[in-house]
Amino acid sequence: MAISEDVTNTDIQSASQPRSGLITGRALLIGSVAAAGIGLLAPWAIHVLRGSFMALDFSTPVAVVLLFVLVVGPNLLLLRFRRSLALTTAELITIYAMMVVASAIPTMGLTAQVIPLSTGPYYYATPENAWAQKITPHIASWLAPQGSAMEAPVITDLYEGLPAGAQVPWGAWVQPLLAWLPMLLAVHFVMICMMVLLRKQWVDNERLSYPLTYLPLALAGTDSNGWPVILKRATFWIGFAMAFLAGSWVGLHNYFPVVPALKLEQSVEAVTGVWTLFFRISFPMIGFFYLVSLENSFSLWFFNLLAQIARTVMTVLGVASIENLGVYGASDPIFKYIGAGAFLALVASGLWIARGHLNMVWRRVIGEAGSEVDEHEILSYRVAFWGMIGGLGLVGWWLAASGMPVLVVPLFLILAFVFFVGLTRVVAESGMAEAVAPAIAPTTVAGWLGWGPLGDRGITSLALTYVWTSDIRTFVMASAATSLKLADVIDAKQRRLFWGFILAIIAALVTSMWLTITRAYTQGGVTMNPWFFSGAVQAAYKWAQEWIVQQPGPSIVGLIYTAIGAGIYLVLTALRFRSPAWPFHPIGYCIGSVWIMDRIWFTIFLTWLTKSAILRYGGMVWYQNLRPVFLGLICGQFICNAAWLVIDWLTGHTGNIIFWI
Repeated sequence: MAISEDVTNTDIQSASQPRSGLITGRALLIGSVAAAGIGLLAPWAIHVLRGSFMALDFSTPVAVVLLFVLVVGPNLLLLRFRRSLALTTAELITIYAMMVVASAIPTMGLTAQVIPLSTGPYYYATPENAWAQKITPHIASWLAPQGSAMEAPVITDLYEGLPAGAQVPWGAWVQPLLAWLPMLLAVHFVMICMMVLLRKQWVDNERLSYPLTYLPLALAGTDSNGWPVILKRATFWIGFAMAFLAGSWVGLHNYFPVVPALKLEQSVEAVTGVWTLFFRISFPMIGFFYLVSLENSFSLWFFNLLAQIARTVMTVLGVASIENLGVYGASDPIFKYIGAGAFLALVASGLWIARGHLNMVWRRVIGEAGSEVDEHEILSYRVAFWGMIGGLGLVGWWLAASGMPVLVVPLFLILAFVFFVGLTRVVAESGMAEAVAPAIAPTTVAGWLGWGPLGDRGITSLALTYVWTSDIRTFVMASAATSLKLADVIDAKQRRLFWGFILAIIAALVTSMWLTITRAYTQGGVTMNPWFFSGAVQAAYKWAQEWIVQQPGPSIVGLIYTAIGAGIYLVLTALRFRSPAWPFHPIGYCIGSVWIMDRIWFTIFLTWLTKSAILRYGGMVWYQNLRPVFLGLICGQFICNAAWLVIDWLTGHTGNIIFWI
């Protein structure tokens, strides 16, 4: 029953989705301008206004807001009065796809990571932490600004602001930017290539639900000849108003404390001093989870509560691991290893299921299949495959040059991209727009191998990879997966979309780098977002420093837990496909232990309960009729965030965070 309901949900969205229009030059131009704007707006919001996060997660609020403004503003006027000049559905989707890809660049995905993480070990080095002796000697000089050292002006001014009359030392940044960016762009290119190779399997063969695509498709008028008919639905505006008014109440309280606070999260001590249970209501996440199967949403909250109970029992019994695997993902090293195993099994089993499709891809790569096989892809399979191989080669060479032992590089790359592909699959199938992986590649590799094969320089090189493998709450692969699903509605010339992705990445990269570095030197990095300019730096290099000092050996227990995690995933998968009544989706098990699930489980439970009642008493008719309400919840929250950021900018108010997760 659960599986058939999942298929029904997918069919509603995509089974007969009309194909409309072409990718035009003006769409690429508008998308590039919008991407450049995102590169400015997203870091300004978090670093200068210190307000709501608009490009921190897979939900890409800034892209939704800009699409909404475009649709309800100039394009709606053109549709009414000069329809021949209005943007078509294909053009709107092209622009939105470029904005989604651009959203992965300015903050969590790249810019806000690489600048502090390449300079932080110099600025935060103290006699107490001994980073000047343990860390910075192992960082290649070409990875940090020229003249980097403890108390060097190029570093201290970045964090504390320039003296009066001084200029931003752009010359010192030429070398590190030219060193970092080709490697990071290669990572993004590999991500796009991988999604090209898997798109048909996920979209056409397995028909994943892609909940993040519903709202932009509706706003682009996909099934209504370009008219955004959803804007005529009263139910959409009901959901919109609920989220917008609740967010505005939060904003008013932040401005005027006399206004009673609206608490959208409460917590209780389920077990005093051991287990805190959070009850959070997130309107956008309610909207996303309404669009996935009951099997999926049930499994997400069930496995999280199970993980919370297991952690509590382990704490009470004194069962704990003393390994240091960093702060990201699951809170306990045991669950990090189990989660890593689950992700390995998730990706491996997915590739096994896709073996027929991958065989076709390979036949196309070696010239045994015709061009009709990949004519609707943004890259030919041959280009995508060899581009992936070449890109991985470049990244591997760079990692070795930065200090990672050559024999460790392949293992690291495999694990890093297992987490990327696995998390992308989770987002595409479960609607977890605020997701993280249970572990990260650098600490997992270190745990498996121990200090010995890595040495001090290898551990430092793993800490440097935190730039792109640690807090992976958004990245280009997931953005590309969403965008390639959206591109289903584009009639032809989809190859142009690849260049749209490249233009979006470059535009967002240039503007976000310029703004972040300029503002850091102008106002001082320590006054900007504290996580990026302090917390993330401390997380990376404290971990490295402890490993260099303690020099732990390989974790045999960790390898056993990894194998157990993989085995449990495979058993759950087998049971799901062999028993129609099996209620659990293994994706819930994959991410059930991560910290963000502890905060969002109640939202998932509430949505699961609501949708269950709707389907039970109203059937699919009610489900479809009420869907605009839930799309309105997503849109209303994101528009509210943007509206208050504009108000904050006009008034000079800072710290007004309307929405976090």
